[in-house]
Amino acid sequence: MVDFSGHLSPIALSANPRIVEAMTRVSDVRQALEQVSRAYEFQGFLVMVVPGKTCGSLSESVVMTNWPQDFIAAYDAASMMAGSPVIERLRRSTVPFTYDTVQDSRRRSDGKGNAVLGLFERVNLKRGVYIPVHDVQGTRGAVAFGGNREAVSSGELKELTFMAGYLFSRLSEMKEMRSRGPAVLSRREIECLHWAAAGKTTIEMAKILDLSEYTVNHYLSRATRKLDSVNRVQTVAKAIRAGLIS
Repeated sequence: MVDFSGHLSPIALSANPRIVEAMTRVSDVRQALEQVSRAYEFQGFLVMVVPGKTCGSLSESVVMTNWPQDFIAAYDAASMMAGSPVIERLRRSTVPFTYDTVQDSRRRSDGKGNAVLGLFERVNLKRGVYIPVHDVQGTRGAVAFGGNREAVSSGELKELTFMAGYLFSRLSEMKEMRSRGPAVLSRREIECLHWAAAGKTTIEMAKILDLSEYTVNHYLSRATRKLDSVNRVQTVAKAIRAGLIS
């Protein structure tokens, strides 16, 4: 699991080649987002797909969050999305921005400003940041961090923007891999899993396949991510059940 408990700069994060290999499950992304929230003193996070004009429900747009479920239910029950200046800004802009419910509630034209303010204050989500993101398929989303801390600095916003984009992309990849199923495994990945099932070590597989040990580990790590497994043993078991190897 990648440790996001400290303030990782974009340079430090992108320079670590182990990060992509280490994050293999959706739960890893959730844990990383929770670590980022704590590190920057937020109450929690929310990952969402930017809702279209016809969408009136926040719950329909949420992909992952640790914000209270009763908060989201109350938000939807009061139909607060329709007049939200934050949602409208997400629809028309790709620039990260901070939010403050005291200020934003005054900009509403539907008369629900006080209700929105009370709801956000009750769960300590009064201030935070929204970061527009997108994946390789072109899906537009946003990662939000909310709490009761002071406004984020420009430096913090840059760091959060980098990490939000990275984590959203990883989450999208995992969901895409899952939707495609086992058929996405390459020939080399299947070959490595076949020999792993036969009890061969990485060194032995490298000799058999005329590959470097690094390349063998790379193929096995990719197969582990694609099959949403925890380790090599579970990956082999899933490949056998799926009929990819015998």
